[in-house]
Amino acid sequence: MPLFKTIHINSRTQILVWKVTESYAELLEQMVLNDSNRIRLDGMKSEMHQRAFLSVRKLLQQAGYTDFDLYYDVFGKPHLNHGKFISITHSHEFSAIIISDETVGIDIELQRDKITRIADKFCDSEFQFLDLDSDEYIRKLTVIWGIKEAVFKIRNEKGISFKNHISVCDFELESKQTIAELHFDNLVKNFKIHFEEIEGFTLVYAFEN
Repeated sequence: MPLFKTIHINSRTQILVWKVTESYAELLEQMVLNDSNRIRLDGMKSEMHQRAFLSVRKLLQQAGYTDFDLYYDVFGKPHLNHGKFISITHSHEFSAIIISDETVGIDIELQRDKITRIADKFCDSEFQFLDLDSDEYIRKLTVIWGIKEAVFKIRNEKGISFKNHISVCDFELESKQTIAELHFDNLVKNFKIHFEEIEGFTLVYAFEN
């Protein structure tokens, strides 16, 4: 499938979303990878992960880049050679990237019941505004998980706990935005959060203030 959606946040930031319907062979065709990423692709045991990996390269092409413009640091965080910030995410049949002049993080998650079983692993102060009996409970939990993933991708520091170090302020699903805070060691950071729902998935992106 072609590009599913483009979100132009402003003149400095854009998000591109791909819905993966192609086969592995279709995605690989005419795809040129750098040596390290070709090795990485070949080492993946799941075809779903391989297709997601290649769909991200399709998104790079849509944004005017190639796989040779992308590299990963020792912590596994992606970077673009020319200095713009990039963050990458994929879940099941969706992949997305955000490219910006600002420090950014992105995450996409499938909304599903099983998240309720691990809520106490990543939520703490958030339980003050969550209603376990609400029809929105799973959707809100998915937003919170996505926020913490996106914030972690920005900081990418060993030892950060989703539950203990990242907190999300109260929000309404209709508002599509909120604030998150990171308290880690002596560091305190605030993040502007935006989110939206796409075909049963939740897309979250964060900007560091």
